[in-house]
Amino acid sequence: MKEKQIVLIAFNEFDSGLLSDIASDINLEFNLPVTVIEKKIDFADYYSPIRRQYDGNKLLKMIEELDCQGCLKKIGLFRIDLYIPILTYIFGQAIYRGNSGVVSLYRLRNEQYGLDADNELLAFRFRKVIIHELGHTFGLKHCLVPNCVMRSSTYVEDIDQKQKHFCVHCQNELKTLLGV
Repeated sequence: MKEKQIVLIAFNEFDSGLLSDIASDINLEFNLPVTVIEKKIDFADYYSPIRRQYDGNKLLKMIEELDCQGCLKKIGLFRIDLYIPILTYIFGQAIYRGNSGVVSLYRLRNEQYGLDADNELLAFRFRKVIIHELGHTFGLKHCLVPNCVMRSSTYVEDIDQKQKHFCVHCQNELKTLLGV
């Protein structure tokens, strides 16, 4: 594995074209190589029968503990419904200035909200959440610029209003954090 790269770890079946497109977008945003790998796990240890969801904190800890030679950052990609104790659900989360994050497309699906499936919109939302969480791992905080990918997103409509790019302020901050 190459040094200083971002690794996307797909834990469910994902379309390889989708992951390849997302990897390209991430490469453009961070100017770092991106590798996609697939892993299998037993999700039973992460499931909360009371909530009927999967514990995002436990999954994040698992990602953090994964041995990944040459990984600068690693993001676990899921299709399951994630939560953390203080929130009903999450799209993703990351360790601020850490090396790990998790993102799920479960709550990004139109069907979740009684609408017709839209795979193109789903893919666009998914890439924005991944880039957002990676931004946190590099040290970016939530941004107030309405269409910046680092703006906080409570609802899927918030994600739809953002672009997949950092605003000028966040781009400059990221360059400083990366030392370029």
